[in-house]
Amino acid sequence: MTDATPLLPTEYLDLMARGVSVIVASANAARVPSLMRAVGSHVADGGREVTVYVSRSQAGPLLDDIAATGQVAVVFSSPASHQTLQLKSGRVSLRPMEVSDLPRLQRYRESMEQEVGAVGFPPVFTQAMLAHRIDDVVAIVLRPEHAFDQSPGPRAGTPLLKPGVGT
Repeated sequence: MTDATPLLPTEYLDLMARGVSVIVASANAARVPSLMRAVGSHVADGGREVTVYVSRSQAGPLLDDIAATGQVAVVFSSPASHQTLQLKSGRVSLRPMEVSDLPRLQRYRESMEQEVGAVGFPPVFTQAMLAHRIDDVVAIVLRPEHAFDQSPGPRAGTPLLKPGVGT
C-alpha cells in the first residue's frame, strides 16, 4: 500500500510530469562525474518512483557509474522558465525498456518539442536531440531520497523533502 500524500509539492510534480529537460548524472569511485540527457521520463506514486530513460550506447560511463555506486542525481528543468528540480537517490535500479514504456517516450518527445519550441527551436531540433534506437534504451528507476529547488534565484538549493520522507 502506498501513501496517498505526494512526496513533493505539486508545482514540482507538475514540472516533472509535464516532460521538461532531464539530465541524469552520477560519479565513479574517484568522484569523476558522468552525465547524459534523458530521452524520456515518467513519474509514479506521487513522485515516490521516477523513471528516466537513456540511450545505452551514449550513456555507457553513466550506467557503469550508477551500477558501481548505486547513486544518481536527476535534474528536471523547464527551458522557458528555468524552473529546476534536482533529485538524488541511492535507491536506484537499471532495467531494459519494456513495451509499456513506449507511450511514455513518445509523450516525452512531444512535450519536449513544445518546451523547446517555446524558446524558438523547431521540432526537428528536439527530434535530433532525443534521437535513439528503441532497442538501445535503458530505464533508470529511482526512489528519491533528496530533492532540491535548483531554480535560479533565492530558493536555489532549498531542500524539498522532509528528513526521512523520501527514505
